[in-house]
Formats: sequence, C-alpha cells, structure tokens
Amino acid sequence: MIRMYGVSMSYLASTYALRDVSLDVGKGEFVFLTGSSGAGKTTLLKLLFAAERSTEGQIIIRGRNIARMRGAAIPELRRHVGVVFQDFKLLNRRTVEENVSVALQVRGEAPRIVRAKAFQMLKQVGLQNRRHDYPLSLSGGEQQRVAIARALVNDPEILLSDEPTGNLDPDLTLEIMDLLVQASTRGTTVLVATHEHGLLSRYGKRVIHLEHGRIARDVPAHDVST
Repeated sequence: MIRMYGVSMSYLASTYALRDVSLDVGKGEFVFLTGSSGAGKTTLLKLLFAAERSTEGQIIIRGRNIARMRGAAIPELRRHVGVVFQDFKLLNRRTVEENVSVALQVRGEAPRIVRAKAFQMLKQVGLQNRRHDYPLSLSGGEQQRVAIARALVNDPEILLSDEPTGNLDPDLTLEIMDLLVQASTRGTTVLVATHEHGLLSRYGKRVIHLEHGRIARDVPAHDVST
C-alpha cells in the first residue's frame, strides 16, 4: 500500500528533515511513528499525502509514484487518503454534519447519499445527536471524533494522523485510538505519529522510531515493550 525508497527531504542545503528513509507498509496495517520533536514524523506524513515533495527517493502509494504526480492526479490521490490533525482543522461556521459531509460533496455524491453516509459515520463515533451543533460547542474529544469521522467517511484506503491525542486526557486518548485501530481492522492502512509511549505497549502495533530524520528502529507488532 505504501512504499518509500531512499526518501530524503531537505528544506535548506545540508539540512535534512528526512534522510534516506525506506519502508513498506501493507494494506490494513497499523503503524506508530515515534521520535522526538523534529525527528521527521510530520514531514513523513506530509509527503504521503503530497502536501510536500521529497528532495530524493521514490514514494509509491497505491501502486503509483507520487513524486511524478501533477495537476488533477494529486486531488485524486487525496480522495483515498484520510488525514487527522492534532488541531482538528474543523470549519467552525459549519455544523458537525456539514463538516463530515464536505469530503463526500467534493466527490460529487448525491445529497441523499451524503446525508446518509454522514449520519452513519457520526453514529459510529457516537456523535449522531450532535450533528446539528457547531464545533465550538463541542469538547476537545468530541471535536477530534468529528475530525476522525470526516477522515473516515470516504472509506479511505490510507489514514494518516499527526499527534491525534496530544491535547486530550487519558480516557479520551484511548477512545480516539480505539477508533483508529477499528479502522485498520476494516482494511484501512493507518499511520499515527505520536510521542505518547504508553500507547505503544498498550496496542502492540508496529513502531517506526525516527531519529534526526532517519529510521532508527522498526519494531514489528507485538514485539513492542515499554
């Protein structure tokens, strides 16, 4: 599903955010990305949904080399990739239902289908009764669940999440993580960048540890220890 070969990302001469990164992530696999601030986690995720372009190397998503993508090919890629940010990035002047519906409307889905799919997705994250409310009236955990519903409503093949629980308390953190794990059990490939090491041992998923833009360790699922 995701393959990276010798990928480097340099913003300034001789200064690398990523250096010679190679990895292979299969369909339905759940992977944690860890490392200190500045290790390259966010840069790696941005490359995977073409928000930035690598300086060197090849990135293959769904069998296509995204380094060669131009024009309309990039929006087409993003229709298959859901993204969840730490700061939610919700549209505050639109209702919860409208926020989730945006991804479907972009694809040109009929209004009846949009409403049905948005309701079903909100039901899945336990927010169907808040669908007519606005984001600022929700708690942090509820806003994050809306963001996840928006990312998953298109049934993406890939879900990328950058520090999705950084602003949440421990109980809400587990609620959000459980939703992401459930997505992977349905076949979505999930990559989650996190600095919360307690999650690694709790979930026992594959962990890729970045240091100074390089892969320092790649620990298979169930081999993770505290």
